Amino acid sequence: MAVLRVKFTKNKRDKLAQVLWILNWISVVTGAILFSLGIFLKVELNKREELMADRNIQYVPNMLIAVGLIACAINFLGGKICYDCVDSTKFLRWKLIMLPYIICTFFFTFCVLVGALMCYSMQGELEESLNQGLTEAMRFYKDTDTPGRCFLKRTVDMLQIEFQCCGNDGYKDWFQVQWVSSRYLDMSQKEVVDRLRSNVEGKYLVDGVPFSCCNTYSPRPCIQHQITNNSAHFSYEHQLEMLNLWMKGCRQALLEYFTYIMQSIGLTVLIIWLFELSVLTGVRFLQTSLENVLRQGDPDSDSDGWLLENSFMETARINLNIIKSLGKSNQIDTTSNGDPNIDVPSSSSKARYGPDNVPLKQTLEAS
Repeated sequence: MAVLRVKFTKNKRDKLAQVLWILNWISVVTGAILFSLGIFLKVELNKREELMADRNIQYVPNMLIAVGLIACAINFLGGKICYDCVDSTKFLRWKLIMLPYIICTFFFTFCVLVGALMCYSMQGELEESLNQGLTEAMRFYKDTDTPGRCFLKRTVDMLQIEFQCCGNDGYKDWFQVQWVSSRYLDMSQKEVVDRLRSNVEGKYLVDGVPFSCCNTYSPRPCIQHQITNNSAHFSYEHQLEMLNLWMKGCRQALLEYFTYIMQSIGLTVLIIWLFELSVLTGVRFLQTSLENVLRQGDPDSDSDGWLLENSFMETARINLNIIKSLGKSNQIDTTSNGDPNIDVPSSSSKARYGPDNVPLKQTLEAS
């Protein structure tokens, strides 16, 4: 029993082909949208690559770019096929191509679905990459005179200002790294020398943060040094001064930013997948209805179209049998002690020549 059997008149077939022609051209536009979304995501990730660890997170934008290009090509071909199918006589030139086209398009729509799911599944990898990248960037924040790292100070400062964040998980992360370069430390001061000696690794650690951590909405001037020392500042208690510094960590701020982008892209790709699937379903109905017209021999007659000629279970069983038969035909006969050669004569049937077994003809000639 066919799945989703629908009866089509000639007028309905022609209208279906016309509508599918228009929808395929719309699908070309959706393919360009997928390509653009992949480019946009790739650019956004590359803008923050200095703050990310070397992890392979570019596979999502690359997937979207590839799927977008393939969508443009497939739907362009689909538009041409549907345009010719308005005339049932022109269907003959596409008859052998339509079924492989539908199968390839089905697997392509599956790739679109995978791309949508990947947008939602990369959050864990992105968070780990940001965690490691921000930790390294903060560690090299002071190396403004080191080639290859001199840009990190500006990068981190611009990040904290733009995203209104401080540190990796919070402003106290700066207490654990030396963010002031040794070239700017006055080694003649006893306090500086004592602080360096008090640290096992010889780092100059202070309870201060860079200027970019200062909250611009704070009603008082920014306190970025001796943050935990209440007596060093007038009318100040660091546990209550929540508006003086940005409280949110930059990892959380970036993760929220990229998560919003990924979820928006994922939702868009999911909608495009549903649209592509509906177009593919229409093409399948058009193909089966036109094939039934050819069987009947009358181009103006009514015909049935369906999604599957048999039920789901019957279709699965038929395909499974086809796969099994293909597997059996590719098997090698390994008889005769595992030798794949066929009909190799045994050693008992071979001629045996020697001093005591010489053919009669050769004996007469020798005599």
